[in-house]
Amino acid sequence: MAPRRKAPRRRAKKSFSINAIEAGAALSLAQSANVASAVDSALKGNLKGSLNALETGITSNKTKILATMASAAVGKMLAKSFSLGQIAKLGPVRVRL
Repeated sequence: MAPRRKAPRRRAKKSFSINAIEAGAALSLAQSANVASAVDSALKGNLKGSLNALETGITSNKTKILATMASAAVGKMLAKSFSLGQIAKLGPVRVRL
């Protein structure tokens, strides 16, 4: 009598999705708040300079930050009205609304 084979296991999908509106808003806010230079100076050990860079970035771009947050909120409200949430697919990454 031949031995039985094990049942094949189901594998999870190897893909993930990101929210396009949230990702765009986060990138815009990080650019407006001068996060890149703040992290760079923090990695060099200058914590005070890092916090000063964030402070000046945020205070000088207050209106841009508020506009980004408002447009992201409106975009998310409008995106709920679309029936198809996926915008693009690049390999395992799916960009959705």
